Amino acid sequence: MRFLLPLCLTAGLLAAGCTPLRSHQGYIVDADLVNSVQPGVDNRASVLATLGHPTFASQFNQGDWYYVARDSRNYAFNPPKAAEQLTMQISFDAAGNVTAIRKSGVEQVAQIDPSRKTTPTLGRSRSFFSELFGNIGAVGTAGGAGGGGRAGGRDQP
Repeated sequence: MRFLLPLCLTAGLLAAGCTPLRSHQGYIVDADLVNSVQPGVDNRASVLATLGHPTFASQFNQGDWYYVARDSRNYAFNPPKAAEQLTMQISFDAAGNVTAIRKSGVEQVAQIDPSRKTTPTLGRSRSFFSELFGNIGAVGTAGGAGGGGRAGGRDQP
């Protein structure tokens, strides 16, 4: 009986460490408001009044507005992963009227690993020793870089 309480306490702490931590970033989506914006009907002022300020605005074209909402979760010490995402792009014409509304989801999220110790490159993968000793014998040969021969060197006086 004496060991039952510490065992239950330890199991409870371990189970609490495995619960997912959920977070929300960006725009808070109200489906009725999002669906009320219509191309050809609304303009910048009505979109601003309906949805509020965009998450960010494009610097090119007619200045498209983007609304981004992301729900993410992570377990214990793992980095967070996007569970759901809504990216809504609202395009305007020169007069400021809504011309198109595009929505995309979590399929557009790119997963990168910034903690890798190598950078992937195109071409050959060479080891340290092949990089160090790979040019031995190639210096001064015909057609190679280097200066031993007269074929690719300086002009004679």
